[in-house]
Amino acid sequence: MKVLVDTSIWSLALRRASVISEDDRILLAELQELINEVRVAIIGPIRQELLSGISTKVQFDALQTHLKAFEDLSITRKDYERAAEFYNTCRQSGIQGSHIDFLICSVSAGAGIPIFTSDKDFLGYIKFLPINLHPPRV
Repeated sequence: MKVLVDTSIWSLALRRASVISEDDRILLAELQELINEVRVAIIGPIRQELLSGISTKVQFDALQTHLKAFEDLSITRKDYERAAEFYNTCRQSGIQGSHIDFLICSVSAGAGIPIFTSDKDFLGYIKFLPINLHPPRV
């Protein structure tokens, strides 16, 4: 089964090794396993977040090339509509989140695949939305 890897996990992989905690190393090991198993899924908005703010053209081109190994899941009108419903559901329950987070949740729910993230906001979403999170296999 594919796993939708969130920006937070990819961002860990892009950090210098000297600033990565032991907990982060566990997450990175899981990402590597998912890559080796060809189970990584990504969506265009995550790709955009990762490529935004890259300081040099050389770094941008290198990251863009690496990310081309991962095909984007399609995002449909139903995914956007479900994301809006998820936003409304969570907001009514006092849970705030970004539109991208709810789009990630929507694509995950629609495709029936879990989300791999280190973003604690998803722990709030999971209480109200039909999503699953992918835990690292330690």
